Amino acid sequence: MKLIGNINQIKNKRDSQQDVEIHVDQIEYITHKKDGRYYQPFEYIQPLETPLVITGDCLARTDNKHLDEGEHEFKVFDKVGDTYELNPDKYLILNLAHDLDAGEVILTSITYSVTVSNEVFKQVQSRSYKGKVPPKGKNQQK
Repeated sequence: MKLIGNINQIKNKRDSQQDVEIHVDQIEYITHKKDGRYYQPFEYIQPLETPLVITGDCLARTDNKHLDEGEHEFKVFDKVGDTYELNPDKYLILNLAHDLDAGEVILTSITYSVTVSNEVFKQVQSRSYKGKVPPKGKNQQK
């Protein structure tokens, strides 16, 4: 995870003139499944081999007033051709800390979430599990 540029330049409306890059190293997939009587959110976090780069022109701040200090929440836009379309199923949350001694802003965490259907959620999980190799060693059963 890496942040390049000044995140405070991003306003409530999307702007094409942003020089901000956010490198995301994992995606959190969320789906809603019926668990007994009610629908419950289920999540799966998929680490990425190569970071996903989100540029500032695809972001706009949310109107959420209940954020903690140093927490920033953004709406994510998809670029389709030359136009930008708001994707209500994607959102981004950044946590920043200020180091007063060094005078720097430190990125502490990134949460990039995508809400998907149950079918897509199962596909993402199965693709991830197919690539894993069972552990080798003396605890392995024969």
